[in-house]
Amino acid sequence: MIRDLTFSPLLPLPVLAVFAGIAFVLIVFAAWRGLSGWALRALAALGVLAALSGPSLKQELRDPLTDIVFLVVDESASQDLSTRPDQIEAARTTLEARISAMPNTELREITLRDAPDNRGTLLMTALSEAMADEPRGRLAGAVLLSDGQLHDVELAPDFPAPVHLMLTGEPQDWDRRLVIESAPSFAIMDEEVVLKLRVEDQGAVPNEDATSPLLVSIDGEAPQSFTIPVGRSIEVPLMLPHGGMNVIQFTLPEADGELTTRNNSAMVQINGVRDRLRVLLVSGEPHNGERTWRNLLKSDPSVDLVHFTILRPPSKQDGVPVTELSLIAFPTRELFMEKVDDFDLIIFDRYKLRGILPASYLDNIARYVENGGAVLFAAGPDFASADSIYRSPLARVIPVSPTGRVIEDPYLPRLTDLGARHPVTQGLGGLRFAEDEPAWGRWFRQVELEPDEQGETVMSGLDGRPLLVLDRVGEGRVAVLGSDHAWLWTRGVEGGGPQLELLRRLAHWMMKEPELEEEALTATAEGNMLTITRRSLTEGDRSVTVEAPDGTVSVVPMEEIAPGRYVAEVTGGEMGLYRLSEGDQTAVMVLGPSAPREFEETIATGDKLASVIRVSGGGTFALSDGVPRLRLVEEGRVAAGRGWFGITPREAYVTQSTRLSPLLPGWVWLVLLAGLSVAAWLREGRR
Repeated sequence: MIRDLTFSPLLPLPVLAVFAGIAFVLIVFAAWRGLSGWALRALAALGVLAALSGPSLKQELRDPLTDIVFLVVDESASQDLSTRPDQIEAARTTLEARISAMPNTELREITLRDAPDNRGTLLMTALSEAMADEPRGRLAGAVLLSDGQLHDVELAPDFPAPVHLMLTGEPQDWDRRLVIESAPSFAIMDEEVVLKLRVEDQGAVPNEDATSPLLVSIDGEAPQSFTIPVGRSIEVPLMLPHGGMNVIQFTLPEADGELTTRNNSAMVQINGVRDRLRVLLVSGEPHNGERTWRNLLKSDPSVDLVHFTILRPPSKQDGVPVTELSLIAFPTRELFMEKVDDFDLIIFDRYKLRGILPASYLDNIARYVENGGAVLFAAGPDFASADSIYRSPLARVIPVSPTGRVIEDPYLPRLTDLGARHPVTQGLGGLRFAEDEPAWGRWFRQVELEPDEQGETVMSGLDGRPLLVLDRVGEGRVAVLGSDHAWLWTRGVEGGGPQLELLRRLAHWMMKEPELEEEALTATAEGNMLTITRRSLTEGDRSVTVEAPDGTVSVVPMEEIAPGRYVAEVTGGEMGLYRLSEGDQTAVMVLGPSAPREFEETIATGDKLASVIRVSGGGTFALSDGVPRLRLVEEGRVAAGRGWFGITPREAYVTQSTRLSPLLPGWVWLVLLAGLSVAAWLREGRR
């Protein structure tokens, strides 16, 4: 039971103040003049003011509330290093026992894990959320079991009691990390790209090494070793080996005694793109399809087109020498002998032997293909004639042979079973089965071709005869289109067809664009989900082998979602480099950052929480020195010292009932005041 004196004035306070002022002036005047009975009248005036102030006696029945202490245990990934798990467990047990033994005190324990989406350790967020669930007036303190490496210190709450940090880790801890300071997201093929990185040491470094070895691996291949300085930024020049996505991994070998190797690797994904595609278009004679090729190539701003067209063949007998058939001499030798390797693609459009290009030039083009070049033959009637380009040194790289027959009947181009799976023709709309009719316009001419054993027929024409044949020759690629009527689709004859898309894919496949490779294993990452895609020309069930950053290997079945296209989805549990393999295809993919945010800084420190601890009056203690003693500290006093920390009792309570009664009954006030007044009158009259 708690008793207290309260006042409920019967008059407004300003009125009481005026009465008190008047009474004070009169009493002072009476005392100054020495009037008899002034002291009694002063008591009477004070009694009147006391009665008008309404004094009451308040009695409360209270139930005391326990004080609440938070114990926030940081169990993020960085707390698994070295001796930290044992330190946390020992400190948790000790603190639970000591705090629970305190009278009128409750312990609230909060366990903190890694935040999703690589946001790190959100220690202050956890403390704020815990505060929101408890009355502020009951909070007596908070103890943080952590390494002090948090990522939301700017969200620190206004805690009404001492906050203490129990710091895990050892004084001799040290770590080495690799930091990528700048890296481009794409780079031009065959041009040097520069990355900026830094190796830095943290903590109590035992030996101040001036240099460190660095391993560089591209797409998971065997790494190359370099030596770089420690503690300062360096620039690393690289040349991308192929177009498309290149995954570059930088790794520092483990140093003796360092805390972890999780931050020794860094990965960069750089998309390799071609600066300018140089295409040589050789047209044997003007025709409708020539404009289609030219418009397609000129519509792409990244293509540099050199167009070589024979407008007047030397077979025309008018006595004009061949060297005088043009206003300027065309640089055939420079194009076909000296500069041929500079082209990414050469297209022969209805070209036949006319003596303009000597056999040595054509032999040089065959060599260009075998060494990695690309040639597309768009065949017309001349391909089946005695002057066919097939009857030249180029025959050794052409995957078909003409029978000499040109078919002039209408037909619908179709995809073969192989073409339905090949990335050049897959999904164009042509159907695989004879009874199905593609929604395309017809063509009206086809050169009859006999493919060799290595050529891949992806489109067929009349009676299933080969129409589009692809082949790999040496390191290069060759394609033969057995008709010059592709332009009919561009003009929309009988509804047209996907001619521009077909020719675009064909040209890009020949220039070895990664997204059009027949056999490929690729992956994309979104959040913690890996989507793995396998393209293949062969049929059958497939499964992909996934090796996680921690070395765990799993086999995931793949689903065929389209002919030649298999997909599997994998939920990644750990951030870092994933190695994928299926058959003879391998790939690497980075899920999240190679070094999670939790491992960017691993050395225990109280610096980041210093301002929060100082404002609350708490302290920072190293668990390597043991768990400090616990004390009770009055509010506003220092709550930490050498070997001890304190919590502040809040003495919170809940009022169960309240009783309010007058200090004196009204008749008592009346008798008291009347008695004082009469005594003063008698005193004056007696005088």
